[in-house]
Amino acid sequence: VAERVVDRVIVVCPTDHLRTQWAEAADAAGLPLDAALSNAVGPVRPDLRGYVTTYAQVAAKPALHAARTSAKRSLVILDEVHHAGDGLSWGDAVATAFELATRRLCLTGTPFRTRPDERIPFVRYEDDGAGGWRSAADFGYGYREALRDGVVRPVVFAAYTGTSRWRNSAGQVIAASLSETGTKRTEATAWRTALNPNGRWVPHVIAAMDERITHLRASGMPDAAGIVLASDQDDARAYAAIVEQVTGEAPMVILSDDPKAGDKIAAFTRGDQRMAVCVRMVSEGVDVPRAACLAWMTSYRTPLFFAQGVGRVVRSRRTGESATVFLPAVRPLLALAAELEEERNHVIPPPSDSSPEL
Repeated sequence: VAERVVDRVIVVCPTDHLRTQWAEAADAAGLPLDAALSNAVGPVRPDLRGYVTTYAQVAAKPALHAARTSAKRSLVILDEVHHAGDGLSWGDAVATAFELATRRLCLTGTPFRTRPDERIPFVRYEDDGAGGWRSAADFGYGYREALRDGVVRPVVFAAYTGTSRWRNSAGQVIAASLSETGTKRTEATAWRTALNPNGRWVPHVIAAMDERITHLRASGMPDAAGIVLASDQDDARAYAAIVEQVTGEAPMVILSDDPKAGDKIAAFTRGDQRMAVCVRMVSEGVDVPRAACLAWMTSYRTPLFFAQGVGRVVRSRRTGESATVFLPAVRPLLALAAELEEERNHVIPPPSDSSPEL
């Protein structure tokens, strides 16, 4: 914009909540954007630099967005661009709407894979060697770089093991440790059993996170909070009851189909509640800087979702703050955690054996 390469900025993001967040961040950078422009309204307001929309809106009227894009020299920012592949026709709509953009910037939290017949427009791919395609970034800015720049906090992973017991279809009682090497089926069942709200593993981990929040609040982070990440709404409500029983305080419950979810996230961000229990609502882009602890109470295991989940508690505010992620000691999660720990150790080397304990 400053170099007069483009005159308009259009941001496409996954949710309405992120529309507001994008508009606020852009306004702070001197780029006023309309966060409420609908498909029913014609031109962009002349006193604004552009607008923020969602992938669903673009898919509903791609020609309208194409007209807005070509009306002025436009920079189009596709935030979390893998969402362009969420719907059968969404990729085609994005291609139609923004093919004539002067500049395009595609953003994603981590590289993603796509089937050969579902390539997302404007994304460069490389063969992943397994019959699919992996997105290839033109520029990468990872946890290591962000930690070096002070953008994120150092993160520590607290992996909790335990023995899960369940009955198989034959009525036999099976026992398996979360951390032991076994078949993928056994591992998945042990993991699922550990996450059962009726077991002892969940209350134990929530109590550990509550203790960590207390420590953070007493040592310079008075508004420290934690997020419990659940797989579905039933588990979320059950976990919320456990949080209240363990901590004595009811958590904020944020569900994906709740029309007030965005307002609840905003209230939790500004408030002083110790914990929030969420289903996916904080997996992408949502900025809650005071959240410094995460309890991984879900069976999601993809690198993309892991990066998004951990990303919610590493947003840096001031020097000295750290983040803690509490997770089941299962191989898929431990492998992902090890990768982030390696990035962290490149910037903050672990103490040597001769160093005094902290």
